[in-house]
Amino acid sequence: MEHLKFPIGRFEKPASFNDELRKAWIETISDFPSKLREACENMSDLELSSPYRPNGWTPIQVVHHCADSHMNAFIRFKLALTETDPTIKPYKEDLWAELSESINKNLTPSLAIIDGVHARWTQLLETMSLEDYDKRYFHPEQEAYFTLYEALANYDWHSRHHLAHVLLLKRKC
Repeated sequence: MEHLKFPIGRFEKPASFNDELRKAWIETISDFPSKLREACENMSDLELSSPYRPNGWTPIQVVHHCADSHMNAFIRFKLALTETDPTIKPYKEDLWAELSESINKNLTPSLAIIDGVHARWTQLLETMSLEDYDKRYFHPEQEAYFTLYEALANYDWHSRHHLAHVLLLKRKC
């Protein structure tokens, strides 16, 4: 079950950060929309509505979740860049994934959000100074500060993690 839940493994915070890693993570953010769109192409309604694991989300929910999550991530970056150690607003992703628009089979709006957010996010990431990546925000649920280096590493993983969920189901069907 662990492999189905975490097909690329659990997130592990890098021991250190360097420019090579930063560039690779930015590339993941840049490439994610097209890879996700390609993964969802030619999937039947049945496939899109099937969970990738027992008690897991469907590809429909994964796509809508990524739109929600990555919008929040982009905003968190902007808050950290424009305020001193802001406290971010968490949200209940499991409950968001159950809302009517999050189970709607029309992926077009969420894929469009992902396209736009990732284009803007990539532009921001590529123009940030190295010092900007040391800026941070406070996550009240986790009671911890996260630098933008850590956040970028986490969303690189998050993108690859959910893409792997969709591909896992696509291979299974």
